[in-house]
Amino acid sequence: MDIDELRDGLREAGLSTYQIDAYVTLLSLGSASATSLAEQADVPRSRIYDVLRDLEEDGYVETYKQDALRARASEPTDVLQNLQSRAETLTNTATEIRKRWQQAGVGGHRISVLKRVETVIERAEEAIRNATNQVQLSVTPEQYEELAPALETCYENDVFVSVSLNTSHEQPTDLPTDEELDGVVTEARHRHLPAPFLALVDRKITCFAPHTDPMERYGAVFEDETLSYVFHWYFEAALWESWPIVHTNHSETLPAEYVNIRRCIRDIAPLLKEGATITATARGRERGKRNVVALTGEITDVLYANGDLRDATQTPSLSSLAGQATIVIETDEGEYGIGGWGAVLEDMEADRIIIETVSYPDDEEDT
Repeated sequence: MDIDELRDGLREAGLSTYQIDAYVTLLSLGSASATSLAEQADVPRSRIYDVLRDLEEDGYVETYKQDALRARASEPTDVLQNLQSRAETLTNTATEIRKRWQQAGVGGHRISVLKRVETVIERAEEAIRNATNQVQLSVTPEQYEELAPALETCYENDVFVSVSLNTSHEQPTDLPTDEELDGVVTEARHRHLPAPFLALVDRKITCFAPHTDPMERYGAVFEDETLSYVFHWYFEAALWESWPIVHTNHSETLPAEYVNIRRCIRDIAPLLKEGATITATARGRERGKRNVVALTGEITDVLYANGDLRDATQTPSLSSLAGQATIVIETDEGEYGIGGWGAVLEDMEADRIIIETVSYPDDEEDT
């Protein structure tokens, strides 16, 4: 080890620059008077006595009186033990950091398996109260009643709330009335079959309890966008699309808002086919980025995996939109592709799409 490495090591051990200068010089000299040490170590005379006192307290040197105050390097046993202890602590710390890093979930993604369904519902209630954009929920009427206050809170915060109410023939239960649903959910449907408890919140958190049998009741909470996307399609296909609407606040007038791009496409495709001019605002994130942006312009096209929706003879089914589903918006800066949840081909992954105006050529002629 050269002198620079020795000095770096002492600095890591907590010594100041003046303490290092004095100690390293004293190791070479063996012993020296305070004034001589200050001169040879290039330590100010006004500081040398404080430096020696601190080094002596830490066990590096010992001082004694002859004609003047002198100092010599102490037997290094204690110093060596201290340095070796520090080295061992740092090694153990490095090992523990690596261990914890390897055990941690990637990107903060977490999965919790819970023994009680009640705990799953409690976690769902907390997530619902903190929702900012969308809640998708599969519940029994009893579970809906339990979560209604939390749903009302997020609905008042401009969150889209979609509720699938499931009942069974063996245990028929009255559905919530329209008055009980109004101001709490955006849209509700009735599934005439038992279904798992499921809450999807803001595309990030999934609370799931698969069984109604008391002997097999457990649940899980997934804080993972990819897994939530899988459950989103389960919700859309099995719990939502084919069941009748029992309540809706979906606007029949403009502006109309959507959190589901596929529903938006299904509504506007026939209008585009008829030659309508549609202006819209899309709000979301640029693909691969986290910053929220908004784009406003004219919808010039809608694309999906199997062709052009404007050429379709009927409103496209959900399955026909299961792949690519893109809205093309032309702004003053150019054309942008708008996708929905999990967009990989488009310029933006939209959280909200707002249809601002719809006009036809005849409207323009009349004006």
